Amino acid sequence: MKSLNLKKENVLRKAMKWSLCTLVICFFSCKSDDDGIKPPPEDATHGFWLIADKGYILDINKKENILYNVSSAGCALVENDFDLEESVYDIEIVNSNELLGNSRLALSKLKFTRLPDLDDRCLPEQILNTKDPKVNFDYFWNFFNDHYAFFKLRGVHWADYKNLGSTVNEANFYDVLEDLVHLFKDRHVTIEDEEKDIYIAAGLPDLMERLNANLTGDLIIEEEDDFDLIIEQKSTIIAKEYLGGAFEADANDAMVWGTINNDIMYLNILEMDGFGTDISNELSSLNTAMDEVMRDIKMSGVSKLIIDIRFNGGGVDKVSSEIASRFTNQERVAFSKKARLGDGFTKDQVISLSPKGDFQFTQDIVLLTGPLTASSAEIFTLYLKDLPHVTIVGERTNGVLSDVLLHTLPNGASVGLSNEIYSDSKGKVYEGLGIGPDTENSVPFLSNDDIINKKDSGIERAIEVLNK
Repeated sequence: MKSLNLKKENVLRKAMKWSLCTLVICFFSCKSDDDGIKPPPEDATHGFWLIADKGYILDINKKENILYNVSSAGCALVENDFDLEESVYDIEIVNSNELLGNSRLALSKLKFTRLPDLDDRCLPEQILNTKDPKVNFDYFWNFFNDHYAFFKLRGVHWADYKNLGSTVNEANFYDVLEDLVHLFKDRHVTIEDEEKDIYIAAGLPDLMERLNANLTGDLIIEEEDDFDLIIEQKSTIIAKEYLGGAFEADANDAMVWGTINNDIMYLNILEMDGFGTDISNELSSLNTAMDEVMRDIKMSGVSKLIIDIRFNGGGVDKVSSEIASRFTNQERVAFSKKARLGDGFTKDQVISLSPKGDFQFTQDIVLLTGPLTASSAEIFTLYLKDLPHVTIVGERTNGVLSDVLLHTLPNGASVGLSNEIYSDSKGKVYEGLGIGPDTENSVPFLSNDDIINKKDSGIERAIEVLNK
């Protein structure tokens, strides 16, 4: 029997690590003639630029481009030879003192404000390159204090921990930080020190607790091998018992689809990235794949669809929007987002969903969600949840909708946190809560009963809902 490849290595990677849709400023470029827009004069973008809500300063000059991150603690060097040619952001000149960064893959728009001079904190003599644990703790604490958006929601009284810096030393530094970040139960709060091979994910204990809630005995997930095995068992059950071993997949196995009893189309979106070979063709490759999916749905003549994102740990938001656009036939406001800025927030950015493609499926849809459904997969859920023909079945999503904001500590480690608030069209925030089904459609993603009896209760319930 052909195996249904649910790309468990990617599911696990994204379960244990942050979404790929990070707001570290990895790439920028100016718009090119290929877009029908002449690039701005080189010297028009030269200078020092502050992205206030992200705590970044970008120095664009003739010799090299330098990226810094700043907080109340000081300035740290991120990249001293910053390549502006490799880009996911296009820079638009608003006026001589303001630039706008429009991402090709993320939904965020970045506002650059010109600085008359380089911030004093970023002068060479002020930038610290040190492994001193007390200095690094100060940068760590202030990064959160200045930019984290959910202290109240997560129930963390951050000011209580400022003086912990006096207790840290080289031996206990990462132990202290790990204890602190676990307070957040936020999968987008991370610490990574590549030199020491340290990776800390704040939301991992909570995720494992949710995954194990309906498992007992030998099926309890305690380590990576256990996770791999149960995901493989789950994927085999779906392939054999529901799709009869017959299904299609895109070129990179990021989506699989087939019919259940020749009556219901099943589409499993495994990740919100990885459709293209690189940034430049990610969305075009995705839309080629979606054209094929939609042709198959249309040709099958089915009037019912199950979209499964229970294995989907995220990716990039514009992949979510491109896929979601195939399931609406009219433009509608889906949600809004804003970022922490000082003691307040940036202006709300309203996000709408518009139909795309030659054919949109707007008949009955069940969307399957679960604890692994995170980040951009939750943005996809936001797009679909209020459509009148969509019903959610499964468990609530992970509850980490914000893009990840990354800063570098003086010791070279990177720290990620949630900097943005997403609200649905009615103003409800799902961060820390997750988006889930009504009580009658609540079904665990993993359970002893499903594995032992070779069934998927989520799909079973979805079929019941669609056949009502």
